Amino acid sequence: MVSSQHSPFITRTIFSDVAGDITIAVNGESFLLHKFPLVSLSGKIRKMVADAKDPNLSELNLTHVPGGPKTFELAAKFCYGMNFEITTTNVARLHCVAEYLEMTEDYREENLIARTETFLVEVVFPNLEKTVEVLSSCDDLLPIAEEVGISDRCIDAIARNACQEQLVSGLSRLDCDSGSLEHKEWWIEDLSVLSIDFYGRVIMAMGHVGLHIDSIIASLMHYAQVSLKGIGKPQIWNPARAYPCKGEKGQKTVVETLVSLLPPEKSSTVPLNFLFGMLRIAIMVDAALACRLEIERRIAFRLEMVLLDDLLIPSVQTGDSLFDVDTVKHILIHFLQRIDQEENGDCGYESENIDSPSHGSLLKVGRLIDTYLAEIAPDPYLSLEKFIAMISVLPDYARVIDDGLYRAIDIYLKAHPMLSEHDCKKLCEFIDCQKLSQEACNHAAQNDRLPVQMTVQVLYFEQLRLKNALCESCGDTQKMSSGVTSAAMSPRDSYASLRRENRELKLEISRMRVRLSDLEKEQVFMKQGMIDKTGQGKTFLTSLSRGIGRLGIFGGPSHGKRRKSEGKTARSRRYSVS
Repeated sequence: MVSSQHSPFITRTIFSDVAGDITIAVNGESFLLHKFPLVSLSGKIRKMVADAKDPNLSELNLTHVPGGPKTFELAAKFCYGMNFEITTTNVARLHCVAEYLEMTEDYREENLIARTETFLVEVVFPNLEKTVEVLSSCDDLLPIAEEVGISDRCIDAIARNACQEQLVSGLSRLDCDSGSLEHKEWWIEDLSVLSIDFYGRVIMAMGHVGLHIDSIIASLMHYAQVSLKGIGKPQIWNPARAYPCKGEKGQKTVVETLVSLLPPEKSSTVPLNFLFGMLRIAIMVDAALACRLEIERRIAFRLEMVLLDDLLIPSVQTGDSLFDVDTVKHILIHFLQRIDQEENGDCGYESENIDSPSHGSLLKVGRLIDTYLAEIAPDPYLSLEKFIAMISVLPDYARVIDDGLYRAIDIYLKAHPMLSEHDCKKLCEFIDCQKLSQEACNHAAQNDRLPVQMTVQVLYFEQLRLKNALCESCGDTQKMSSGVTSAAMSPRDSYASLRRENRELKLEISRMRVRLSDLEKEQVFMKQGMIDKTGQGKTFLTSLSRGIGRLGIFGGPSHGKRRKSEGKTARSRRYSVS
């Protein structure tokens, strides 16, 4: 703030023999000045003096002066003809105070408004870096900066300059993943100094002038990295499981604005790691529900490309599970809705063949979710209701075999030994014993954590499988022939039934492919065993138990790899199911 002792310095410099005749109070600070130079250039002060009933008016009060007393002092110096430099730091304040004081061409040529306008047009707007600096200084000049239009002009100038820079450097033909984009687009770092309101308007303007979408995404990622750096780090994996401190209002606004600025999925590919990072921060700062749903929907659009570590989102609720299972469930629901829409959009019967993109994506996600279930199963805070809810979201036809699901449930039973027999039975009902591989059946037959009913089912279906293999007949032939019969029906009358039968057919074919190699390996050995001990009821159990300790799907090399990563974090610990 400028003190009132500066005013006598102004009067003595220009009119050393004339005392000031008017005192002007600016936002609580007084300036002793002269009426004549002020009314000669300022229309506002001229009207205030003319409208005063007292001809000997000696005091005026100016409120809400843009830039405060310091900027008014520069305007007063201009009225007295004193020299000072207009810079990118003060031009916005000078332009706004000149508009406030009505220092137009009506009172003198090249008045303060004209001088600042010339500087903006000739020096600021052609240069992107200088325009960003001026726009950033407008934060303290609202709302008058909006009223005089200086902020809008800066935003348009930034967008035009960025687009010209892109054309000159040939960025429109560069691949965003090549690394050249980040090196050449120096203006991305400059935009990080803007407030989120101005930044959002700049990005929207860039989209309107046709800036490359990859450039916009790179700018959004950099702005998020700078403005949201360090949020939530002390709270992640906190053993106390206390509520994290909610983010400040500004951080919440930043997250919600950045998500709203993301380009459409069909026209761009926003990196998945960035989306998951934004989702984690959105949860920590308690962003609006619409913001979180938008991120979840975007992730679901490419869920088949997601890695397991991406889904391990820490929970921020007290007494809840270590992982945010509900969020992953929401993402999975969005994904299944997308698959259903894609299938409904395909009116042709041939579109649902086994190699269709939607079916392939569904199988990939099925394997991913089973792995995720096995990862969260050891969590002692994970309730049975949440675990079952996560299992039940994925439809049966998303799994060719149930080995992954069986492994996840077995880990959960081992980590929660206090489950009642009723709960164990309820959980194991999700396992289809007919969809277990030979190794999984061998393990299940010897697993004392499973209910007796499931063990009996496993042995029964293994007997059926063995019988079919020895007789060189396949029970799936009848299912395939019945599918052909139902296909003879009119698709217009029973399209829903046709889709369901076709889906079952695809699942059976996939399952047969997986079983074929197992049957070929086991057939010779099992046939010899039955020849040697025909009529013995315990022969089949003996063959099942043989080699149970050498099962590769629940141990072996894969288990050794996990052992290397033990100790890094609590979440990466695996549990055996032996």
